[in-house]
Amino acid sequence: EVYFKNLSKQKQKEVMEKNGNNHKLRVCVATCNRADYSKLAPIMFGIKAEPQFFELDVVVLGSHLIDDYGNTYRMIEQDDFDIHTRLHTIVRGEDEAAMVESVGLALVKLPDVLNRLRPDIMIVHGDRFDALALATSAALMNIRILHIEGGEVSGTIDDSIRHAITKLAHYHVCCTRSAEQHLIAMCEDHDRILLAGCPSYDKLLSAKNKDYMSIIRMWLGEDVKTRDYIVALQHPVTTDIKHSIKMFELTLDALISFNKRTLVLFPNVDAGSKEMVRVMRKKGIEHHPNFRAVKHVPFDQFIQLVAHAGCMIGNSSCGVREVGAFGTPVINLGTRQTGRETGENVLHVRDADTQDKILHALQLQFGKQYPCSKIYGDGNAVPRILKFLKSIDLKEPLQKKFCFPPVKDNISQDIDHILETQSALAVDLGGTNLRVAIVSMKGEIVKKYTQLNPKTYEDRLELILKMCVEAASEAVNVNCRILGVGISTGGRVNPREGIVLHATKLIQEWSSVDLRTPISDALHLPVWVDNDGNCAALAERKFGHGKGIENFVTLITGTGIGGGIVHQHELIHGSSFCAAELGHIVVSLDGPECLCGSQGCIEAYASGIALQREAKKLHDEDLLLVEGMSMKKEEVVSAAHLIQAAKLGNAKADSILKTAGTALGLGVVNILHTMNPSLVILSGVLASHYVNAVKDVISRQALSSVKTVDVVVSNLADPALLGAASLVLDYTTRRIY
Repeated sequence: EVYFKNLSKQKQKEVMEKNGNNHKLRVCVATCNRADYSKLAPIMFGIKAEPQFFELDVVVLGSHLIDDYGNTYRMIEQDDFDIHTRLHTIVRGEDEAAMVESVGLALVKLPDVLNRLRPDIMIVHGDRFDALALATSAALMNIRILHIEGGEVSGTIDDSIRHAITKLAHYHVCCTRSAEQHLIAMCEDHDRILLAGCPSYDKLLSAKNKDYMSIIRMWLGEDVKTRDYIVALQHPVTTDIKHSIKMFELTLDALISFNKRTLVLFPNVDAGSKEMVRVMRKKGIEHHPNFRAVKHVPFDQFIQLVAHAGCMIGNSSCGVREVGAFGTPVINLGTRQTGRETGENVLHVRDADTQDKILHALQLQFGKQYPCSKIYGDGNAVPRILKFLKSIDLKEPLQKKFCFPPVKDNISQDIDHILETQSALAVDLGGTNLRVAIVSMKGEIVKKYTQLNPKTYEDRLELILKMCVEAASEAVNVNCRILGVGISTGGRVNPREGIVLHATKLIQEWSSVDLRTPISDALHLPVWVDNDGNCAALAERKFGHGKGIENFVTLITGTGIGGGIVHQHELIHGSSFCAAELGHIVVSLDGPECLCGSQGCIEAYASGIALQREAKKLHDEDLLLVEGMSMKKEEVVSAAHLIQAAKLGNAKADSILKTAGTALGLGVVNILHTMNPSLVILSGVLASHYVNAVKDVISRQALSSVKTVDVVVSNLADPALLGAASLVLDYTTRRIY
């Protein structure tokens, strides 16, 4: 609504005048089943809400009109849509021949309906055989087709049908950037492709806060608790019906053994569904005390059921697409969704050939909570689609144009026909400051926010959320699409769970803190968390000297000493997430005391805190200041004063710095002898002061086989924020299975 209030009314007027005297666009939406209606309904509501621009005609066919599948046309009526035409097009039999006959019957009946309606454009969704009949009829009758969810990849005959509809369609609305690239690779016209996201996400991302317990109790019983039940939805695989029926039988056996309350939805109308229903009845599922078997659940209620389930199991596209919006665990069985992009909440059991495999998957997944995934949408698909519809020029030639190779890279059409920059929200939790930034895929810091880091847990978390919300809102204005949130923090971190296990003394009240859940819930974005040293290494791997290097080590020289180790292109965390605590390598048995409680650590010699300690000692003995230096009374002695004194010839200050450089160098030698990296990167404010000392120690102390290692100073201005961003950017851009 806010978006449309800010739209240019002049542009809309020009489009309508171009289409001829304020001609309203006549849109026909044809829906075939409960699944496609959940995607089409948000668009239909949007069209209906703008009668000054659109006329809507609704055609219902397919399994909507079959009692065995719930007579789901009723939910369209309940949504207050006028159904212009009902077409009975399903030939019963639920086998391959019946599917072909159903397509033929639809082709016989549709021409009369389309002749009467004469729509300007028909909206067709997905990859079902009914949709193929719709697209074929419209294309042959010279009606423009807008295809929703083209370009995606999955298993079964659906893949072929989806791509066939793509070739018939004139305009395309896709949900992911990969799908967009597939459409471009299929020679579709770049200017007729809209990357909008999935329309159902517009409803999903605002659904979880509604009252849900009454819905759960209605479908599963009064005694059921949230996260303590399963939703099962499994369809036949039309290219291997026998195997899919066997897999369904094994799934039911595993669910019976798992002994949790389960809502089982009947399969769709594809070939093999009749046999699957027989399996359900043979095992007594409809009368089993732990099971509730239903033909249909209204989409609004289904959303609540999967959002609060302990697990969803089956092979429905809903499991790998919509359910990710809530972080609910999903077990995807078999090959029906092979190729789909999925969030980390999905566990694939490709070859579910035994009950034990499925049972083991249930034991692994049930009751977990994953970060919310927005791979398939950000909740703003419908405004984009409506604007796209308004931009269609009916005077353009109807004949499709194909863009044959070579294909342009990274061409995208979005809300304003401009490319949104894929970006991350990066959060850096330091001892003094809390920083949030929008970071682009190329490592550019588009916008940065800085506040003092609060002293208490509650205030700190509240400020993080506030700053992230502000940055996410600003991302829209600077044309950035946020893929997730990356957090760099001091202390020991469990990156798998997003929990700070134990903090440094510089950050108070920061142990056993779950950062992932509250931030993911508030922003509806996936969240990654790691130690600041590890983040620095990741920043170097993606943007700095470590790019393309298989084995390297990053050492941060700042207030403390930290680092990260990259081995065979992967970050090493260790068995208890304590790897790369490089500042606590001991280089002297009787050295100064470290903040960790030990003695002789690198950090006790070479950190900013250690240098400040030595500077204070010299200052207290009136041995720090030399000619050319001055200090105000209230000025605090720091490591910078020690460095300045050494540069101006203070022998004692210079000796302290040399000792610090030697200690750091000895630590690096130990790392070389342990990990044998090909590169050592010194990062942080003290790096340039230590690099020559480190090289000198290596030349004197290291084994000849590692003396040739490169030691360089980082050229990254902000490794903590860039590393936090790379947590998101590296992960979200490789989640294509």
